[in-house]
Amino acid sequence: MEFDLLTLFFLFLAGVMAGFVDSIAGGGGIITLPALLAAGIPPHQALATNKLQSSFGSFTAALNYSRLGLMKPKELLLGVFFTFVGAASGATVVQWFPADSLESLIVFMLIIIFVYTALTPKLGMEPKPHRIPHALFYTAFGLLIGFYDGFFGPGTGSFWTMALVLLLGLDLKAATAQTKLFNFTSNIVSLGVFVYAGLVLWLVGVIMGVGQILGAFLGSTLVHKREVKFIRVFFLIVVAATILKLVLF
Repeated sequence: MEFDLLTLFFLFLAGVMAGFVDSIAGGGGIITLPALLAAGIPPHQALATNKLQSSFGSFTAALNYSRLGLMKPKELLLGVFFTFVGAASGATVVQWFPADSLESLIVFMLIIIFVYTALTPKLGMEPKPHRIPHALFYTAFGLLIGFYDGFFGPGTGSFWTMALVLLLGLDLKAATAQTKLFNFTSNIVSLGVFVYAGLVLWLVGVIMGVGQILGAFLGSTLVHKREVKFIRVFFLIVVAATILKLVLF
């Protein structure tokens, strides 16, 4: 497929915006996927190219969060491993099952997350003791959420963030930082499946990826500088937008 310069610039800007939003609260796909479809790209190629460009953003955010001291990748290797396994399984299984059948369930779960967060103003404001062992958490949720991201995807960042806050007792800053490493892991696995299938539009993906790098760096740096309350509000906005996208489009 060929694209004019104006379309490529539009997609670049979508990457910048998505990288910024995704690095703070997840949900960048609600910007980039519609942008890819609006550019006339068929759905299966849009999904594949979306994984390529989002990998740039999640990697940049994870790297910057590590640099800023908000997470330590070496402590999360167990979660990364099981996220990899889960995402590989989900990306394989989705080829034989219709992912659309999950949509109603995901909307319901996101509504619960939104309402619970909105009605619990102190949620994630400060660290608390963990409720389950770290090894059990990273094994179980790496497989579960990794599988979900490989199979379907919308709301993955929100599910990771909420699980980290509720079960490991992280504040929203630390949870947001860890989420990006796990997002990058499942993005890369899914991308590998799409590359093997020959569905990725490389020029578009790389151009949007450059935008993602810029947006993710700005967003993750902002998280480091701002209070947790800002992240909470941003998180609620993104979850609400994800719900609306799944319901209305």
